[in-house]
Amino acid sequence: MPLPPPRPLLFLDVDGPLIPFGEAAREPLTHEGNPLLGRLDPAVGPRLLALPCDLVWATTWWHGANDTIAPRLGLPRLPVVSPPEDDAPAPRGLHWKTRPLSEWAGHRPFVWLDDEIGPMDRLWIEAAHPAPALLLRVDPARGLTEEDFTATEEWLRARSPRSPR
Repeated sequence: MPLPPPRPLLFLDVDGPLIPFGEAAREPLTHEGNPLLGRLDPAVGPRLLALPCDLVWATTWWHGANDTIAPRLGLPRLPVVSPPEDDAPAPRGLHWKTRPLSEWAGHRPFVWLDDEIGPMDRLWIEAAHPAPALLLRVDPARGLTEEDFTATEEWLRARSPRSPR
């Protein structure tokens, strides 16, 4: 019996989606550190873990997301997409993450939650990535919303062989 295909990936940015820029801090800063961390919503972690996908950090927090963000959201240590190793600039209008995310995903479907996704990213992924992808631009003033979670969950469930339809 053949193995089921691997689960889709979910590439997750921090600044904007998880740390909204327009929200006041949810809790006062009680320790030295980044005052924006008070904007994290601890309820987001369990919601992300409940999605039928494999979570991956796609953020300039790099591995620091595992040390600083993950514990505050109740997330395990996650893999981290590294920055491109070459110095070749991305084509105009293409986010620097677009090609590395597609390469990381290989032939797997993926969701990308980020506040900097633009039209060129969508066009490039549609033309170059061999599997379905949902590029969901998150409003950085609001962070992840109920609508974002609903769209993500519906898209993932439609592509997840292990979940009931």
